[in-house]
Amino acid sequence: MHKPEAGPRIERQPALRRSLSLSLVTYYGLGNILGAGIYVLIGKVAAHAGHQAPLSFLLASLLAGFTAFSYAELSARYPFSAGEVVYIQQGLGIRLLSILAGLLIIMAGIVSAATIARGFTGYLQIFTAFPDWAAIVILVSCLGMLALWGITQSVLVAAVMTLAEIGGLLLILWVARPGTTALLHTLESLAVTMDAPQIQGVFLGAFLAFYAFIGFEDMVNVAEEVKQPSRNLPRAILLALGISTLLYFAVAVVTISVVTPEQLAGSAAPLAFVYQQASHSDPALITVISMVAVINGALIQIIMASRVCYGMGSRGWAPAWLARVNPVTRTPLPATLVVTALVMLMALWLPIESLARATSFFILLVFALVNLSLWRIKHRATDDYRGFSVYRWVPVVGAAGALVFIAMQTVSSLAGFA
Repeated sequence: MHKPEAGPRIERQPALRRSLSLSLVTYYGLGNILGAGIYVLIGKVAAHAGHQAPLSFLLASLLAGFTAFSYAELSARYPFSAGEVVYIQQGLGIRLLSILAGLLIIMAGIVSAATIARGFTGYLQIFTAFPDWAAIVILVSCLGMLALWGITQSVLVAAVMTLAEIGGLLLILWVARPGTTALLHTLESLAVTMDAPQIQGVFLGAFLAFYAFIGFEDMVNVAEEVKQPSRNLPRAILLALGISTLLYFAVAVVTISVVTPEQLAGSAAPLAFVYQQASHSDPALITVISMVAVINGALIQIIMASRVCYGMGSRGWAPAWLARVNPVTRTPLPATLVVTALVMLMALWLPIESLARATSFFILLVFALVNLSLWRIKHRATDDYRGFSVYRWVPVVGAAGALVFIAMQTVSSLAGFA
């Protein structure tokens, strides 16, 4: 395998523990994807796209899918922590750009975890009037301590919570299942020719829905803790994205069959609201599951951002103290503490939709750079790589899609200020 020339590797002992199997790393990614969006942002997507919200999720999945295939190949080529930084350095060879991308990834993880922590408070209000700021401080502190405990323990906890998340979505699908006539009417409405404002709404909804797919890229940053990463990471990435796409589309179809987009957009806990309207019963169970999903997403983002800090520190791209590993827990102690503190500050500072938009914008920039890097690597084709591979046009389409979404978001933001 061609080894990256991305920077001087600073040898440090002890190293991270390689203990994650294919199933565990798939749960790790799936838990992050599911917890990151559908339980929190489906109402926001419906506010823009209305009854076409399922199309927004499919459009976002299409954009994410091309990039996911690019990540799958790159994770097999270069199975290292701070993966995107390594990929961009290998493809574009610009050290400053690689470091900037690493900082964007770290910031996106921090902002994403903060977004999810803010979403947690909406569900908590169903049970208690506990102050939002206190809930955020307690939640983020506990997740930081769990991330410090150990990668195996953290991911096992995340896997259990992921099963709860999937169970919650299946519960929504069962309780809120529409009759055959209502389901056919909903599906037919998706095929109706839309006017310009509706098309714009679908695209704006897709930009927010894209956030619900963020998570597969985080999987590459635990590469040094995965068993047989060149084999297991590509499979896990594609499995996680495929399962989440099916669940998202089905849940979006069911929810708009039960409640109006306006009702969905007006709820701080949208899936709990759907459950209550469909079953006419107390939404305590789905609320608890939703809270578990939100907690899981935040935990995984904290792990991811700390591993990028570790990977950059270990290669001389960031302060070396970020690469220090605790000899007992075998986790990057300083990096995890820094990330946890920043997540707490962000969660207390910005509203949820602003956080989600900022996260999507950061990740889209990184996606464009990663796709361009893979295109350059494949164009040179100077190595003897024989692992998982995609067609050369895949990263081109992935980069173009990311740039289109960035342009749309920029135009939308400028129009909002006008």
